[in-house]
This record gives sequence, structure tokens and C-alpha cells, in this order.
Amino acid sequence: MHCLVRQTQRLSCWLPAAQIHTTALQRTFWEREKKSGYKTKLPEPSKKQLIIDGLRDLKEEIKLWRQEVKEKLESDPILVFRPGETDIVFDFKAPDALDKWTVTTDADHGEGKSRATLELSASGAGLFHGEVNSQHTKDGIIKRTGYANIRTKRVRKSFKRESTYDWTQYNMLIMKVRGDGRSYLINLHTEGYFDLMWNDIYHYVLYTRGGPHWQIAKIPFSKFFLSSKGRVQDRQNAISLDCVTHFGFSVAAKKGMDGPFGLEIDYVGLEYDPSHQEEFAYEMYKTPKYIVAT
Repeated sequence: MHCLVRQTQRLSCWLPAAQIHTTALQRTFWEREKKSGYKTKLPEPSKKQLIIDGLRDLKEEIKLWRQEVKEKLESDPILVFRPGETDIVFDFKAPDALDKWTVTTDADHGEGKSRATLELSASGAGLFHGEVNSQHTKDGIIKRTGYANIRTKRVRKSFKRESTYDWTQYNMLIMKVRGDGRSYLINLHTEGYFDLMWNDIYHYVLYTRGGPHWQIAKIPFSKFFLSSKGRVQDRQNAISLDCVTHFGFSVAAKKGMDGPFGLEIDYVGLEYDPSHQEEFAYEMYKTPKYIVAT
């Protein structure tokens, strides 16, 4: 509520009264689209090209559908559920492994000068590297920048049907990584149905040692905390592991940490640890019902 009042006061000298009310409410309660204004408009292909692309993709979609049916018929929950064993979810062994990830920086939208790429390292792992730069565009709007991200593309079923990962059998995230001593943010996206939940992301910090040695990070899902658009939320809750849409890493140039970075990822896996009984690691605070955004 206080956020809404401050927005209205700032807009009062520029907009008519009716437009002030509409604009403030839209920024607080309503999102026009999932990219929150960062959607890049791409050129539309011709009808002929659409038909050619559709026929080319049809074979792959039928192959994916057959694989879905096969997994459904052959899956055995008793065999899948193996306490203490790590099930690999993401690695870079397949030829098309890099195609399943998206790399973004502040420079993609003309807001900064950071650069990043994801490629295979000499050891056959995924290497997320580049340079973060906190210098930003002097346009009077952008205040802070200097970041780079990678995240998986939206998981889907055959014939372009969007889906989610179901990790409810597990309580641990396992990663084999080799870093440069920086801290990286692990991001689990749980894009909801309503617009207020489009930007829900659960985070936890990955501390890397630096040096030539690999490290195994074992992080309980109960440690992940909720944020939206970069703000940690007052109302926290445990992550719904059957609603995960994307997985990724972020790095930022905070507190003078501009410069090169490098994170080598061998695999990301899941594990069920019977000895871990914690459901959620953080205290729950009661807030007034009229507070909808913090």
C-alpha cells in the first residue's frame, strides 16, 4: 500500500488523475505480459516458411510423443525412488545440450555492458563465463546493473505443450561445479498461472572455492527463499517442487566485483536424503491482508 502511494505521488505532477490511478494499479497489481516489458519483437516469418518449418518439426514432435508414451508405460515409482542416489537432470554430454539453455545479460536490452556465453569446456562440462560490468546507461531510469544469467528453456511435451518439472520425490539439489571464488545465485523458477506469480523465483547462494578442484554442492530445497522481480518477499513459503519451470544461475557485479567470471558445471542432479526432515528453513511472518506487494 505504501509503495502504491509513493508511486502515485511521483506521477501526480505528470499525469491526469484518472491516468495516475490506472498506471499505479497496473504496476502493482497487473502485468501486461510475462516478460514485464522486456519482450523482444522478432520478425514474423512468411506463411510459406511457417508451413515448411511445421512439416520439418512434425517428425520430431511425433518422436517426442512416442518417447512420452514409452516412459509412461515403463516407469516404475519403486525403481525411481532410490534414497541416497543422485539422479542427473542437467548435464552437457548430449550433442544438443547447449541448445537447452538461454544466456542473458544487461546488454541484451541496452541497459549495461556485461557479456556472457555458455560453451563446452576442455573437460566436456558446461562453462558459463564472461565479464560483468556495473556501468549502466545514463537515462535517468536505470539505477543498477551488471549481471549475467543462464537458465534452461521451458520444459515442454510434444506438440508444443508447456509442462513443468516434478521433483516432489526429492529433497536435495546436487551439483558438481568448479568456480572462480565468486558467489552465484541458483534460481528455480515456478511460474504461476496468475500474473502476480509470473516472476516468482526461489533462490539460494552457491559459494565457489576457486582453484582447479571440483566441488560437490548439496543444498536442501527447504533452504530456498522466495523473491519476485529481485525483491525477497515478506510472505515466504516452501517451494512447490511439482511446479518448477526453469533452472538457472546468476552472477552480479555487486560491491565492486566487476570483472571476469567463470563457472564450470559438470552436472545438476536430485537426491532424496531420508535423514533430512526439515520442511522449510525460514520463519513465517503474519502481515496485514491489505499488503499485496513489498
